Amino acid sequence: MKHIVAGVLAHVDAGKTTLSEAMLYQTGTVKTLGRVDNGDAFLDPDDLEKQRGITIFSHQANLTYQDLSLTLLDSPGHVDFAAQTEQILPVLDYAILVVSATDGVQGYTQTIWRLLDRYHVPTFIFVNKMDAIGADREAVVAQLQATLSAGCVPFDWASEIPDDLAETIALQDETILGDYLENGVLPEATIQTLIQQRKVFPCYFGSGLKMTGVEPLLAGLARWTIAAELEPDFGARVFKISHDEKGERLTWVRVTGGTLQTKAMVLPEQKANQLRVYNGGKATMVPALRAGEVGVVLGLTDTYPGQGLGIVKDSQSPLLQPALNYAVNLDGQDVHVVLAALRQLEDEDPQLHVTWSEQVQEIRVQIMGPIQLEVLQEQLRTRFELAVTFGEGSILYRETITQPIEGVGHFEPLRHYAEVHLLLEPAAPGSGVTIATDCSVDVLGANWQHQVVTSLTAKEHLGVLIGAPLTDVKLTLINGRASTVHSVGGDFREATWRAVRQGLMMLAQTDNTQLLEPWYQFQLTVPQANVGRAMNDIQRMSGTFATPLTVGTNARLEGTAPVSEMQEYARIVQTYTHGTGQLECIVDGYRPCHNAAAVIAEQQYQPKRDLDNTPDSVFCAHGAGYPVDWDQVPHAAHITYQPTR
Repeated sequence: MKHIVAGVLAHVDAGKTTLSEAMLYQTGTVKTLGRVDNGDAFLDPDDLEKQRGITIFSHQANLTYQDLSLTLLDSPGHVDFAAQTEQILPVLDYAILVVSATDGVQGYTQTIWRLLDRYHVPTFIFVNKMDAIGADREAVVAQLQATLSAGCVPFDWASEIPDDLAETIALQDETILGDYLENGVLPEATIQTLIQQRKVFPCYFGSGLKMTGVEPLLAGLARWTIAAELEPDFGARVFKISHDEKGERLTWVRVTGGTLQTKAMVLPEQKANQLRVYNGGKATMVPALRAGEVGVVLGLTDTYPGQGLGIVKDSQSPLLQPALNYAVNLDGQDVHVVLAALRQLEDEDPQLHVTWSEQVQEIRVQIMGPIQLEVLQEQLRTRFELAVTFGEGSILYRETITQPIEGVGHFEPLRHYAEVHLLLEPAAPGSGVTIATDCSVDVLGANWQHQVVTSLTAKEHLGVLIGAPLTDVKLTLINGRASTVHSVGGDFREATWRAVRQGLMMLAQTDNTQLLEPWYQFQLTVPQANVGRAMNDIQRMSGTFATPLTVGTNARLEGTAPVSEMQEYARIVQTYTHGTGQLECIVDGYRPCHNAAAVIAEQQYQPKRDLDNTPDSVFCAHGAGYPVDWDQVPHAAHITYQPTR
């Protein structure tokens, strides 16, 4: 029997969970058809999900249709929980993207589409709510082809593929088109390959609520999917961390090769104490997880989403990052108890960043949006019996560089010695901080080079404009020097960190550092009478937008704007449209700050006074160490400084 793992993804309220419930009911996996609004959906078993009527956490279900064994992973649809959705993508064989026939392709739908492309996930599309008034099949297909891909093709034909659709499918690949025009034949295996290569996206139509179109979708998954090639050696990918009702830590994995047995050593000194397979909220203990299967491992403490086990490498860093920062108001709660609870929730969701300032005794959380903040507050109350509130939100800025520079760090107090030269270079947007080495072991020994790389990954490096985290920078070790007598590992940590900061200070001196801020991709729908007001507001907020689209009696504006300017705009839209307008926003990455000078002036950050991130170095003369200011370090360095490379 063919086995695949498929994720169900959608914009909120498109009917994603309703479709999942219909698929489970159609295949006999459940005996009654659950409803999200009734709080009895099979794939929304968490109390928070039942209360809010939305999917907050990803869940697993297992079903069988004909000769297809399908593991279904349901995912959140609200943009505030998009990080949970991104986590499951690396373990999917296929995705089912649900689009509402009445709402069409929404802003978040396009974000999901970009994520599916990033992780190379072949995708089936189910156009839901076709029973609703105003649903127009041809209009939706045209929009799918215009906004997502020309390869979005209806696949719900009865038996043989119609000639016009066969030609549309063949058009997605030049070689296949040539063969088709010559032979007039489009083999089934060829179509399967085009789908797997993300050149063709089969589209199905129906209503999950009315159980129409569900069986053709299941038949399409059985017919057009290809089972993943599985490795003989053990490998698995972690895609989720959670805790059960007893507090046991659960590591959710997709096994990609070999077999994972109970009591097997998975990580150094960490065994798989127990293995489970979940179906909705119900768990079954199993003796082993085989290649292709999804399950839960108990007994692991150091796992994280995206981690590769066995022969599998870690996934790339998540694209979606938090944009808002909130202080935790303890309201009489013990700070250490609250911090421990937040650390557990951070363990489950790595995109919930928790920071602790020892100096001001303050906890701050970094999140995606206000709904996530509400859920976080409720989790602290229900799971940990902690009643806390949150302060006013602020923007999470980042810093980058616009020119390469050689940074130098030297650490030589008495009986210590290390000098490190790093090349700092601008990198692609969204790439974070990447690390490389370009230094001969004849110049600096492999053990010392390892110390440099370890030091670069050991902390979050801060910029020198406002002290915001550094991003989109490549750090390359290009030179260094050790003492055969006095050098120890800690010396290279000090020299490495100082080299990063020294390079940033040099760039700031020539205005080649840059402040970044998060931007929203937005979709604003307002009555035609309000479109002028909306356009003026967006321009005032330093946003940009494309030509307005007419949607019935409304106008739709799509564009981008700074989060700092637009985060409260939804309330204003509701006021001037008398509740008829709708604003949808999702963080679309970081871009140059629209009011950088004002932000820098307000922050009043003084990098020289940030002693934990000093750019200065320490040299030694006459048996004593002495400090050297950052701008003099290149002249004092023991290795020749090369300002341009």
